[in-house]
Amino acid sequence: MAQVNLALGAMRFGSDVDERTAFHLLDRFVDAGGTVIDTANCYAFWSDPDEAGGHSERVIGAWLAGRPGLRDRVVLSTKVGAQPVGAGDWPANREGLSASAIRTAVEGSLHRLRTDRVDLLWTHMEDRSVPQEETGYELAQLVKAGTVGRLGASNHALWRVERARGIAQANGWPGYTALQLRHSYLQPRPGATVPDQSHRFGWVTDEVLDYVSSDGELALWAYTPLLNGSYTRDDRPLPEAYDHPGTARRLTALTEVAGELGVTRNQVVLAWLTGGAPAVTPIVGVSNVAQLEEALHGAALVLPEELRARLDAAA
Repeated sequence: MAQVNLALGAMRFGSDVDERTAFHLLDRFVDAGGTVIDTANCYAFWSDPDEAGGHSERVIGAWLAGRPGLRDRVVLSTKVGAQPVGAGDWPANREGLSASAIRTAVEGSLHRLRTDRVDLLWTHMEDRSVPQEETGYELAQLVKAGTVGRLGASNHALWRVERARGIAQANGWPGYTALQLRHSYLQPRPGATVPDQSHRFGWVTDEVLDYVSSDGELALWAYTPLLNGSYTRDDRPLPEAYDHPGTARRLTALTEVAGELGVTRNQVVLAWLTGGAPAVTPIVGVSNVAQLEEALHGAALVLPEELRARLDAAA
């Protein structure tokens, strides 16, 4: 069975998506050849005033516990650094990326996930109050111990990523080999505010694409690739930030390509992401099997070069 270039986004598991439904989705994903499950220790703290997150990790852990032998078939991706701690408003009260915070966060994730290792650990948000050397050293110790496989940076300024990688290289430590940022076919106006995007540096830019394309060690993961349903659902209109001529041209091209191929706009977007240069791993959150099946077929779709060129030209 071919591996699927798609990460199952588990952010809503244990909160908006109940455990039984989540188990069903996870089973179907793995049965279809999916391997990568993406979550974070803070998901979904905003859904429960009495909890600081951990809902999603607990559901994934319970799912794995009920399926002996499955752990080696999946890639667990989780994040640390953004979980709320103590009093105050988020994100000012987040745990951050000090050595002690990272150790505590990883211990908690391993406990909730019921595993002895995380395959890909992301620093979820920057923490400029902590020297990058301190963060890098602690991450390196986790990799050395076998507790963590790879390291990734999510929602970090690109210059900070490059600096962190330079520090790691100079010290002989493992460094970041993946970036996780928001990316889709449609793009908002530069500098415009998008209501559901709180991360200042959480966007894929031309510079990011050039950086990843120029470095064979780096992988690029994209969250919110389907814009929360805005490509296909009338009840999910695009935010005002997407109201510009480029959006109209791209939607026209997207609709034409989807019609010619007999697929949905969502599936064309996923095919455009996964088959581009650089190739992108989309993280897709789903709440029912129909959404999952659509995403799986979209990630497996190969766009003819002429159609990809038409999509790219509609800027």
